[in-house]
Amino acid sequence: MATTQAQRNPARSRRGTGSYDERRIKLAESALKTLGELGYARTSLRDIAANSEFSHGVVHYYFRDKTELIVYCVRHYKTQCMHRYDSVVEASTTADELLTGFADKLVETLMGEPSMHRLWYDLRSQSMFQEELREDVYDIDRGLEDMIWRVVSRYADLSDSRPIVESRAAYSMFDGIFEGTLRDFLADRSGAVDWIRAQVTNLLPALCAPVDSTSN
Repeated sequence: MATTQAQRNPARSRRGTGSYDERRIKLAESALKTLGELGYARTSLRDIAANSEFSHGVVHYYFRDKTELIVYCVRHYKTQCMHRYDSVVEASTTADELLTGFADKLVETLMGEPSMHRLWYDLRSQSMFQEELREDVYDIDRGLEDMIWRVVSRYADLSDSRPIVESRAAYSMFDGIFEGTLRDFLADRSGAVDWIRAQVTNLLPALCAPVDSTSN
């Protein structure tokens, strides 16, 4: 009797099935804490297994290597982050309300999940050296760019103004502020939270200009 592909590689045959995907998500969520503490370069599949309920064999069964697991983990986490500000955007009825809500949410995620953000910046830096990371990092970056642009666009609507920069420029500015503040926060430097709140509330209005009511 001929051997089928499913018999030769049962793990591959399960890819895309509900139970397989659910287990990968569970593994990713279990691995995120270890990854956030140790970073990309210092973490192995054995480290992840040692700090979870899963054996090294089980982890390796669902992820062929460390790179695949870490990319999957970060993508899973950042996909959730991409909608972090949607509730603020949808609930805000004035520009000032959106500005305050956006700044509050940024501070909340900075203080609540610093190790996860550190892992993302670690992975993004590694992508400059490892080609296999670049496409995934690019996709995550563009998703985060879209997230910021939704905030900027909504602020412009609520303030009767228009954005004066492109979405990538807006994202780069907010991302730079956030990354710099994250470094200060992780180093326990005083004033980091107050600084990012002030920068965000100053930057968002500066990215928009009043609509000229006299123009056609």
